[in-house]
Formats: sequence, structure tokens, C-alpha cells
Amino acid sequence: MLGIALFFIGAVLIVNGVGLSGRIDARDSAPFNLLVGLLALFLNAMGMLRADSDAGYFAAAGGLLFAFTYLYLAVVQWWALKGVGLGWYCLFVALSALAFAAAAADVRVIAMWLVWSSLWFFFFLALGLGWQLRFLPAYMVLVGIGTCWIPGLMLLMGKW
Repeated sequence: MLGIALFFIGAVLIVNGVGLSGRIDARDSAPFNLLVGLLALFLNAMGMLRADSDAGYFAAAGGLLFAFTYLYLAVVQWWALKGVGLGWYCLFVALSALAFAAAAADVRVIAMWLVWSSLWFFFFLALGLGWQLRFLPAYMVLVGIGTCWIPGLMLLMGKW
């Protein structure tokens, strides 16, 4: 299930990065954010149902950080909200992601959580505090490709 989630999260990060650069209207990205958010919600709900230990619930909680990010973003985009609340949620997620990095055993997964934490922190700066971060669209695309799309494909192909 992780490969599927990463594959589509990579796609939505690329679309949102392109959108942040001004090439896609926010309302045009909203349906995709909704779909990916619902997919992540479904996959992690399945993970919670199958969990037989705290580790299983912990993994599902990490996935839900993504689900709620994209669901919240879809609402912000559809209703043309400022996204300040989403920005502050991103601070919560950025800090929580550090705990997921600390708990991971695979150095690749640790690196991914640290990169995701940085991305969510930049969203906090941009949305929560209103900072102008010109590098953010390109960074979002690179994060989508390097930490989600490619690892997702590798997992799906059994090459991880």
C-alpha cells in the first residue's frame, strides 16, 4: 500500500509545485488534492484496521499526516481561502515528521521524513507566516520526484 500512496503523493506534489509556480490555477488542482487525500485516508484507514500493534497505528498516523494535508489543501483551493490555518497545521506536521524520522530504521526512510519535514516547514513559513519563498515550487517538484514518485515506483516494482 505504501508504494501506491507514495506514487500518487509524488504526482500531487508535482502538480502542486507546478501550480505554485503559477502554471495551474489553484481551483484546477483542488480535485486532484481531494482524490489523493481520499486515497491516503482510505489506505491508512485500512492500515489502522489491520494494525495489531502500536507500530501499525504509528505508521497509519504518519500516512494520515499526508491525507489531511491534501484534504485541507483541496478545501483551501476550492474556496480560495488564505490557507493560514493550513500553514499552522503544516508546522504541526513538520515537527511530527521529525518523530517519524527518529523512529525509522531505514536510512532512506529517515532521509525521506527529514525532507518532508523541511517541505512542511516551508509551507508553514509560506502559508502560516506569509513569507515569499521563490524556491518553493521547484523544491516541491523535486521532493515529489525524489521522495515519493521514484520510491513509490520502486516499491510497486519490487525494487526497493
